[in-house]
Amino acid sequence: MSKESKGASFALWILFGINAMNFYDRQILAAVTEPIRKEWVLSDTTMGTLGTAFTLIYATVGVPLGRLADSWSRNKLLSIGVTVWSVLTAASGLAWNFASLFVSRLGVGVGEASCAPAANSLIGDLYPPRKRGGALSIFMLGLPIGIFLSMRLSGMIAHAYGWPKAFFFAAVPGLILAILALKIPEPHRGASEEHPSAGRQRAGSPYSVVLGIPTIMWIIVSGALHNFNMYAVNSFLTAFLMRYHLMGLKEANNVSSIVLGAVGIIGLLGGGWAADRWSRTRADGRLLLSSITMLAAAPCIYFALEQPPGAIAGFMLLMGTGSMLMFIYYSCVYAAIQDVIEPALRGTAMALYFFAMYVLGASLGPLLTGMLSDHFAKKAMAAASATAMTEQFKAAGLHSAMYLIPLLCTILAVVLFAASRTVPGDMEKLRKWLREPAAA
Repeated sequence: MSKESKGASFALWILFGINAMNFYDRQILAAVTEPIRKEWVLSDTTMGTLGTAFTLIYATVGVPLGRLADSWSRNKLLSIGVTVWSVLTAASGLAWNFASLFVSRLGVGVGEASCAPAANSLIGDLYPPRKRGGALSIFMLGLPIGIFLSMRLSGMIAHAYGWPKAFFFAAVPGLILAILALKIPEPHRGASEEHPSAGRQRAGSPYSVVLGIPTIMWIIVSGALHNFNMYAVNSFLTAFLMRYHLMGLKEANNVSSIVLGAVGIIGLLGGGWAADRWSRTRADGRLLLSSITMLAAAPCIYFALEQPPGAIAGFMLLMGTGSMLMFIYYSCVYAAIQDVIEPALRGTAMALYFFAMYVLGASLGPLLTGMLSDHFAKKAMAAASATAMTEQFKAAGLHSAMYLIPLLCTILAVVLFAASRTVPGDMEKLRKWLREPAAA
């Protein structure tokens, strides 16, 4: 293995670790939602606003950090970001009321906003196009593994020692990775491209260039829909299992760790392999694959929600399959973005994409799901002619609210199919521009 290959492999595994802690830290809140809600007597809508505030600050700060990733040292940016979010994750465990937890989660969002633009830009410059889908799949393995470990360990720690300790536990590995991030090699922009002029960018505003690409616009819409779903289900699945299937905190988090985390490993690795193979024979291969798998995910999730209370095996099989298919999205779409944008603008493109994903998707997913849950809970209470809200009505409300997820999966499949129609033309435009003399 060459020195360059060793450096790329080292960087990829450090980036994987950083991404795993990224999702581990943000998932802790979902793992301990029920004990916090009960201790502070909060509604699902109020709990949903924690996720909304996090994602809004994450998306807003991500845009300037994306531009910074295109012009400054990416390993230093990552190191600073990981340090900030690790310290403030620990601070979340010191929260004494909803307001103090709210503020600490905002700080976590600021730190985590550095991860995606800098990491994706580095991977694009460390790996050539033919290997990029696989490399991005390994990087994105941090998502399901981070979720799996967070749900599993946070549930165990909260069950044994109380929910604040779950936040404290996450700080140490994050700070170690912040130091290791400084060891990541810093390649020049366009280092892995086949064209010698890959380091330059098209004329005009970088934001106008990125948003002027039809495939990017379709992908942005897809990101909003996908992140709505992922944050809705990640925020409330453990609560759903505890209320509707009457599971304990530890057991519910164990199930969530499998159907939201472990299965994602299969989806990402299998999706990355399949996306790279399809992309060698057809330009629309990555996005067409993501459309097909998202369409298949919809009925799996629908029938998972149709399982009666206590039918855990059937729920895990169906929900796990649907979740696995949803994870293929990342392997396909992240690589497709890099197929249509020049290396000098990849950080900016990812920041704009993430801005839409989080402002229009993730920020609304937990909030609207919580609002729908409260609405349907009140409706169930009224139908029963009851005068007091009980956990039974809250369970019915959350169950009804989660049917929005398979519906949006179906719409998302259509949007991804539309993106697959425009990507061949956008790829050809980029190749043609890269072949032009620099003076043009």
